[in-house]
Amino acid sequence: MPVYQLSDKLVFPPAELAEKDGLLAIGGDLSPERLLLAYSNGIFPWYSQGDPILWWSPSPRLVIFPDEFKVPQRLSRFIRQKKFLITMDKAFQDVITACAVIDERGKKGTWITREMIEAYCQLHCMGFAHSVECWLDEQLAGGLYGISLGGMFFGESMFSRQSNASKVALASLVDKLLEWDFDLIDCQMKTAHLMQFGAREIPGTEFLKLLTKSLSRRTEIGKWQFS
Repeated sequence: MPVYQLSDKLVFPPAELAEKDGLLAIGGDLSPERLLLAYSNGIFPWYSQGDPILWWSPSPRLVIFPDEFKVPQRLSRFIRQKKFLITMDKAFQDVITACAVIDERGKKGTWITREMIEAYCQLHCMGFAHSVECWLDEQLAGGLYGISLGGMFFGESMFSRQSNASKVALASLVDKLLEWDFDLIDCQMKTAHLMQFGAREIPGTEFLKLLTKSLSRRTEIGKWQFS
């Protein structure tokens, strides 16, 4: 399959036409309209500083079904200690900036560029991008961020400055998504870090069907908070 060159027109090729490695298209921009269109079609941007924008839709797709989420016993004991103060949407820009330095996909400072930070902060202001923060002694210890559309949360990145902080943030997010009866967390690509929590790979075609179903639901736009 060819890799498609995007123009100024707000349109993407079908996600099913992605290369074997998931690469679908190149170019375009990170405007809110294009990003929301991309996510609603199972596509996301991922590229390095200095490179053109690359758009991906991998198959298989790593996902977490909230009701299948597993909390390891050791982490469960740690959570019960309530070491961290957990918040939502209190420090989105701080979270995404920290993720740009300490990304838990296994690389440091590679793909969350300055223009991506600006773009996702704009989505946050519009009520589509959300963060979970873990605080220790009033300092940001860890967290995560992603996009919410319909009944799906598209996880983007997480970070820890203190042991277990990102794991606690993820467990806290799942609790909230279960409360709201969310369908799915999109984890995009396979990582050992997420597999321990019950994440599993599904075919891209199945993911796109689940996405279509999830998008029929109302999107919870605005700032999120824990009860």
